[in-house]
Order: sequence, then structure tokens, then C-alpha cells
Amino acid sequence: MSEYITFASSHPYLFIALFVVLALIIKTEIESRVSGVAQTGPMEAVRLMDEDGMLILDVRETAEYSNGHLRQALHIPLPALKSRMNELEKYRDKTILAYCRSGQRSNTACRLLKKAGFEKVHNLAGGVIAWGNANLPLTKKS
Repeated sequence: MSEYITFASSHPYLFIALFVVLALIIKTEIESRVSGVAQTGPMEAVRLMDEDGMLILDVRETAEYSNGHLRQALHIPLPALKSRMNELEKYRDKTILAYCRSGQRSNTACRLLKKAGFEKVHNLAGGVIAWGNANLPLTKKS
């Protein structure tokens, strides 16, 4: 135990940085669990895609979308989501699967959708990265 005290007193900035990183990780985990947004892996997402009328929502930037996206995805970049929310009204009672590159921006989009009253909201956990790692296809067709 004395080694930890010696280390902390010798390297106060590293010690503080450690606690900041731990606090941010804990905060993110708590927000994720409290938000009510389902975190869905790629294989479960494929199963969801079989539902009639579901929406696949790509919240990445235009350049990212152009490099490849999930088939039949509606592209609304995250910064434009609030102003374009009316485009999603017809999906209010349907399942929505949002995704981005890693799952962070789409998680934010899911929280915005939940706040706007959409109930069946899923975040593609790991985003396009996880999708690719599962050897699932992307398309460049609009």
C-alpha cells in the first residue's frame, strides 16, 4: 500500500488522470443503462432487420456514408437529426436501428429519439466497425 502512496505523491498528474478516466467510464456506463436504449450487436441487428417497416438510421457524416452503409439506411447526420425529426414521424411505432462508425454518435441519436417519444430504439453496438468485424456487407448504392 505504501508503494501506491509513494507513486501518487511522485506522479500526482497521472494519479488524477487515472481517476478522471475512471469517472468518465463509470459515467458513460451509468448513462447507457439509465437511457433505456437497447444496445444491439450485429447479429441481433440482422434479426431485427427482418421486421416489416423497420428503419435503419445512419447518423454518420456524408463522407462516411458514401464510403459504405447498411442496405436501405436512411442517412441523417447527427447534427441535423433534431431539425429533421419530422421525417421520422412515420416510424414512431416501428423499430429504429441507429448506427454510426463506433456506436457513440448513434447512442446519442437514440437518446434524442427516446426523448422525442420513439419507443423501439436500438443502437448498433460497435457501429460499422462491429458490423464489418462480423463480416456483414455494406453497400455504396443510395
